[in-house]
Amino acid sequence: MADIKDPENTIIITLKDGPVVIELLPSVAPKHSERMKELARAGAYDNVCFHRVIDGFMAQTGDVEHGDMEDGFNIRRAGTGGSDLPDLPAEFSKLPHDRGTLGAARSMNPNSANSQFFINFKDNHFLNGQYTVYGRVISGMEHVDAIVRGEPPMNPDRMISVKVASDE
Repeated sequence: MADIKDPENTIIITLKDGPVVIELLPSVAPKHSERMKELARAGAYDNVCFHRVIDGFMAQTGDVEHGDMEDGFNIRRAGTGGSDLPDLPAEFSKLPHDRGTLGAARSMNPNSANSQFFINFKDNHFLNGQYTVYGRVISGMEHVDAIVRGEPPMNPDRMISVKVASDE
């Protein structure tokens, strides 16, 4: 596992193949970093599926409203919901959407990010300045690379658990 420098701003996502360690970037995107910790601490991300996984692009998850449902109907709706917390204002920065960065998913409205996020499989610089970057994978990217593809996948992979490292 990675050398964790700031446990309060480090997220550990347990996937079927192993842990993914994410360094949050509160100095760049404080509201998004805080939201991820708040939802992780509430257990809201546990068992939530990766509902949109595009090969060579990114893996999207975090629909805490629909993403933990077991039946196919709700899996198909995953990606349309968020949490019961208010949407977040955009926190755009100069940080590029490089491989392994965490971006805030949103609707067409730049200030509509809530709970959903994506992890870039490769450098996706066409997203720069349009989506908030608020973390980066520091360990376990091979587990992200192994997530089942699809929109939505037939049998989607899930985040088994999502924890703040300082709580472990």
